[in-house]
Amino acid sequence: MNTVLKNHDAKLIVFDWDGTLMDSAAHIVASLQTAISDLNLETKTNSELKNIIGLGLKEAFYALYPEATEKELVELTAQYREHFFDEQHESCQLFSGARELVEELDGKGYFLAIATGKGRNGLDKVLKETSMGNYFPITRCADESHSKPNPQMLLDIIDYYGVEASETIMVGDTEYDLQMANNADAHSIAVSYGVHEKQRLLECNPLTCLDNMNDLHQWLLS
Repeated sequence: MNTVLKNHDAKLIVFDWDGTLMDSAAHIVASLQTAISDLNLETKTNSELKNIIGLGLKEAFYALYPEATEKELVELTAQYREHFFDEQHESCQLFSGARELVEELDGKGYFLAIATGKGRNGLDKVLKETSMGNYFPITRCADESHSKPNPQMLLDIIDYYGVEASETIMVGDTEYDLQMANNADAHSIAVSYGVHEKQRLLECNPLTCLDNMNDLHQWLLS
């Protein structure tokens, strides 16, 4: 998309969750490492594990272990979820300024939504824990749709609000978020404080690539 979108022309802002609003990448990687060790699978580096954050679990694990059987993938999913939701672990926190950004966007009348690689149970849990659910009338998860970068999640949200793709901005920290926006003919903003490095994000041609939550706040609301 070559159109230059003025930030005040947007009606719908769609956020990714992990690595964009919530600082959860380290916990995801640690949970993956433990699950992989539990099942004696081939070890993966932290960098390899960070690379698949943003995909649905099935797609992520298949990318890591393309030769794995369906049974192994199911076992890995179960082990990962057990570790990720272990209540003994310290809860992941929203990035500083994330709540204030969402509150201000909501107050100014923007339509808001979440499109995430998380499963429905996981997203509902963190929305409840953070008291953020009321800001997002519609959310889409990878286990009820096609995984990013397929555009289905974003197209469902656009259809729900009855806006145009050209009036929509997808905000995310991975190339999967930005590619999904491209595939939906929507705009995107990249944030480099999450999972994927800045150059990789810029290759997806976002409107801008921002280094911190304050810059994101300024771009969307100034």
